[in-house]
Amino acid sequence: MLMSRMLIPTLREDPKEAEVISHKLMLRAGMIRKLAAGVYTFLPMGFRVFKKVEQIVREEMDRAGAQEVLMPALLPAELWRETGRWDLYGKELFRIKDRHDREFCLGPTHEEIITDLVRNTISSYNQLPVNLYQIQTKFRDEVRPRFGLMRGREFCMKDAYSFHATEECLEKEYQNMYQTYCRIFDRIGLEYKVVEADSGAIGGGYSQEFMVVAESGEEPIYFCDSCAYCASRDAAGIGKYVVPEAGGIGELRKMGERGDGVKKVKTPGQKTIEEVSAFLNMTPQKMIKTLIYETEKGPVAALVRGDHEINEAKLKKVLGVENLKLAAEKDVVSLTGATVGFAGPVKLSKVKIVADHAVLLIDDGITGANENDYHIVGVVYGRDYKADLVADIRFAGESDQCPRCAKGKLQVKRGIEVGHIFKLGQKYSEKMQARFSDEKNVDRTFIMGCYGIGIGRTAAAAIEQKHDIDGIIWPASIAPYQVAIIPVNFEEAEQRAAAEKIYHDLQAAGIEVVLDDRLARIGMKLKDIDLIGFPLKIIVGPKGLKEGKVECKSRATGEIKLIAVAEVLKYVRDFCDFIGK
Repeated sequence: MLMSRMLIPTLREDPKEAEVISHKLMLRAGMIRKLAAGVYTFLPMGFRVFKKVEQIVREEMDRAGAQEVLMPALLPAELWRETGRWDLYGKELFRIKDRHDREFCLGPTHEEIITDLVRNTISSYNQLPVNLYQIQTKFRDEVRPRFGLMRGREFCMKDAYSFHATEECLEKEYQNMYQTYCRIFDRIGLEYKVVEADSGAIGGGYSQEFMVVAESGEEPIYFCDSCAYCASRDAAGIGKYVVPEAGGIGELRKMGERGDGVKKVKTPGQKTIEEVSAFLNMTPQKMIKTLIYETEKGPVAALVRGDHEINEAKLKKVLGVENLKLAAEKDVVSLTGATVGFAGPVKLSKVKIVADHAVLLIDDGITGANENDYHIVGVVYGRDYKADLVADIRFAGESDQCPRCAKGKLQVKRGIEVGHIFKLGQKYSEKMQARFSDEKNVDRTFIMGCYGIGIGRTAAAAIEQKHDIDGIIWPASIAPYQVAIIPVNFEEAEQRAAAEKIYHDLQAAGIEVVLDDRLARIGMKLKDIDLIGFPLKIIVGPKGLKEGKVECKSRATGEIKLIAVAEVLKYVRDFCDFIGK
């Protein structure tokens, strides 16, 4: 391809709207352009990258035995109502009505749609297992679209759904998809970690995320410094404490042995942990934070140490609920007798109490008195209050004990989620009455798995991981072109002839190559080539040609070699073979 014929509107400065490096560089390199908040047009260079990621995903999914389908993006509300997600999904769901006042949404995900397809087309265990995937545009009305392709309102995803007769069969396919995802991200050339994850709005049982390691990553990755444990922030567990059994005392202490009794103190207008601890000249570690939640099973009081943060994903799992939200002020008053900021577990009888393990270790603690402008000091677990349930309900922190080996400490890196695999179980098939006949002709409910990859997000993550001050450093497998040929002066006959010969030789050999035939200064051309991120650039200049050679420079390593014009094809072939491994 000739550079003079290509639409590559590069920019010299970082756009003000761009926050992360991938967004800045994709805009500057002329790969995408913003149409609206969270909505982008792919320009030719960006689209080539996008299609290469898509092709690797497609090849590996086909190799794994999955079958490609294409489902609509416009989805009828009645299917979402069958699972209850029409109301549960919230404001991220783009909802529309047709001229007949029928309700639809723009698909953010397709569990209901694929389940409806399978329940109407598969009736026997003989047709199982099956894994169906699509590469489709998704829509989510993000409250704050940002980071370019990282968090948009319109984006492309590969989503696959498998259907099984047994849990053993699901486990086998889950491992098949795990290996498939590893091959995909290995081929793309990414450094990644596989982390235990929370299933979020998709639901189901066990899930894992594939996270690209990058300093600019929007999510922390927790990993053990002694074993292979790795988890997302929502899913990261914490090693066991030596604590009382729920409702008991165990090895930690005997009832009443510690503390001199509770004392109520006035704390006028002091509601937050920071305010109360400063007012009483105590550390937040002495505080018992009490938050009142509403669930479909009734109200709950969740207790964590003052310097810890409640993990609502963990709390939902512990309680076995789907709906969890902080109680309204009027409900807090009704349940505790005080406004928000003064709740505490002592003599709190109207709600179920769930305490984090660390709370039970607090001696002479401080908590709300369930009375406006008052707190209680000297609180001891077992003597002054008990929990109905004790569990890990907080976010892990760096240096917390590993939950798997109980020897190592948790460390934290930043990462970008590019893939997520789920064991859905019967979450959707049961609600939608999707059934098949087993070998005994008995109706049974499908067991499901779900497997997603963000296509554009993966391309952006590659930039976050591989770039420098000059621009993008594409992995060879998804670079828009493998080679750029840059004559120092295209108008000079000898340079032009050498550049065109190399260009045609590489093209004939099937190598993706661009010839920069623009009549521009060499400095400007080289800046554009480095910004776009071609893996190899070949500079054709008067100095080298005097010896019949050209300069070949690797974008990734900066290594420069002078290669005879007659040997360039072999060198490029070897270079592409090497960087493709």
